[in-house]
Amino acid sequence: MLIIDSQAVKNTCNASAASKGYCFYKSTNGIKRHLAVDTLGFPFFTHCTKANVSDDKGLIEMLTLNIDYFKSKPVNLPKTTILLDHGYHPEHLTEELEKVYPQIMTKIRFELSAKPSKQENKAQGKSGFIPVAARWVIERSNSWMERCKI
Repeated sequence: MLIIDSQAVKNTCNASAASKGYCFYKSTNGIKRHLAVDTLGFPFFTHCTKANVSDDKGLIEMLTLNIDYFKSKPVNLPKTTILLDHGYHPEHLTEELEKVYPQIMTKIRFELSAKPSKQENKAQGKSGFIPVAARWVIERSNSWMERCKI
């Protein structure tokens, strides 16, 4: 299983103007880090884009750059599950990735992570930030990257 997310962050002041973009969703001028981690949170694939690049486009670029990994994976192994949040559109991703490697969907499958509603959380007595099952792994990895940058 791979867990994927992106994070728009401000980059350093010495970065070129050509490497920056403005993310309206996060109101951030900088870059966007696209990260795929395993179930323990260890990086599997990484990719950086301008902050204004959509999550879908960044993921397509990241997987395309690493397409040899999927090409070399034997077909008789179980499909790799790629867990996404609701900022991604699996139908669009599938369509675009099949243009790059037509057999990709024989080796991977996309799954949107379940997100409990506010009413469900309230019924369980939870409030504030509540980590979604399995999604906390990628959020922790993003936090490590933000905290430990040089």
